[in-house]
Formats: sequence, structure tokens, C-alpha cells
Amino acid sequence: MKALPAALSGDGVFRCLVGGVVKKIYDWFCKAEVAVCGVGFILLVVLVFASAILRFLRISMSWNIDLAMLMLAWTSFLGADIAWRSGQLIGIDIVTRYFPKKIQEAVLITVYAIIFCVTVVICIYGARLVWVERLRTYQSIPVPYSLVSLSLVVATFSMSISTVGKIRDCIRHFARKEA
Repeated sequence: MKALPAALSGDGVFRCLVGGVVKKIYDWFCKAEVAVCGVGFILLVVLVFASAILRFLRISMSWNIDLAMLMLAWTSFLGADIAWRSGQLIGIDIVTRYFPKKIQEAVLITVYAIIFCVTVVICIYGARLVWVERLRTYQSIPVPYSLVSLSLVVATFSMSISTVGKIRDCIRHFARKEA
């Protein structure tokens, strides 16, 4: 009896279904991340501008600055992840562009692997920091500092997933070129 191709076997169908669901969840997460980053940036600008105007009028609202710092953390880390995922971060290939293609491919995958390891380490230690700072709050608003640290954890977790995707895409691209 002839064996079924992997794509048609039960395991392959399961992988296709799970892969499709996971991709939809990831796409939804990416869209939500962009929306949160955009809203956070707008809030950041409004809070800082309002604080400057109120300070000019000699009205002190210290919670504006604390909330603006919270928005700055979230927008900067999520923005970094969005830029990383979309390939908008600056890249310097002044040395590697003169290497042979095989070495360029190996260097690229090695760099991505290092980035993945760094993001995982930052995510783990960031999660520890979230736990440690769960009771400490801002002076002017009853919001824990752990929300700021949580932005680092969420962004590095998402960056590590994006990096795995970049590694997978590189391997697929290089495998297609060899075939």
C-alpha cells in the first residue's frame, strides 16, 4: 500500500489547520500591536503637550508625566518590534556585501540566531522584573511599575517570534536557490 503524502495524512492536515489558525492569531496580534502603538503615540503627544500648556498656566498635573512615560515605554518597544518585523530597522552590510553569497547567508542566519537568543534572554529577565515590580507604583497614579516592564516582555517576545520567522524565511529562500 502506498503511503499518503505528508500534506494529506492526518498529521499533515492537523499541521495545516494549526498553522493556519496560528497564522491568523499572529496576524491579528500584529494588527493589534500596530493599533496599540499608534494610539499610545497619539496619547503620548497629547499628554506631553497638555502638560506643557498646563505648566505654562501654572497648573500642576504630575500624573500627566507619569502616564506619558508609560506611553513612551509601550510605544518605543512596540514600535521597535513593528520596525523589526517589517524590515525597517537600519542595517549595515558594508563588510558583508563583499563576501560570497554562501558566507552572506551564513552570517545572516547567525546574526538572526544571536538576535533570537538575546530577545529570549531579555524576555525571561523582563518577566522576572515584572514580577519584582508588581507592588511598586508610580507616585502620582496607582499604576504599578510592572506595566512599564511588561512592555519590554511583550515586545521582546514578539521580536523573538518575528526573528524565528525571519530565520525560517532565510532558510527557505536559500534552500530554493540551491534547488
